[in-house]
Amino acid sequence: MKIGCIVMAAGNARRFGSNKLDARVEGKTLLRRALEAVPAACFDRVAVVTQYPRGMDLAREMGFLPVENPRPDLGLSHTIALGMAHMQDMDGVMFQVSDQPLLRRESIALLAGRWRQQPDHPAALSHNGVRGNPCVFPAGLFSELMSLQGDRGGSTILRQHEDSLVLVDAPERELSDVDTEQALDLLRGTVP
Repeated sequence: MKIGCIVMAAGNARRFGSNKLDARVEGKTLLRRALEAVPAACFDRVAVVTQYPRGMDLAREMGFLPVENPRPDLGLSHTIALGMAHMQDMDGVMFQVSDQPLLRRESIALLAGRWRQQPDHPAALSHNGVRGNPCVFPAGLFSELMSLQGDRGGSTILRQHEDSLVLVDAPERELSDVDTEQALDLLRGTVP
């Protein structure tokens, strides 16, 4: 059973006002924290889709496959398609966003392990029954991922398959993402 991981790090972060992946929490950029959270041993391949040269360099440094997205303006679906071009031989693919700085590798490993128990079902981290990220898509949903258009992502597909979705509970703070500088400031105040 082969599982890949796509770290999505190509967005323009319009609400943040600058490249939020360079913002720091406890001395590390959000992108470094995201890549360090990937338990590489759980995956057959890890691709990092990014528009940023520093992101490409960091992916290489971590031993991951850098995938350039020169057209982030084409939306989330384009980032997904670029990553999926390197994952067609996988039985499942986990999508991880790069703006969840408190996400722990243990939670990602737990999600990957639970998906392996039910590999025909999509799976996602959640808190109290509310789906969050990351999410794993089985090969049976790859064609739906590849048919996405514009700024639509995997949530569109998961809503159509909620009856088969496996939820794996995680602490709420790990699922918190950072879309604005204010959200980042609030999150920094909660880091022990």
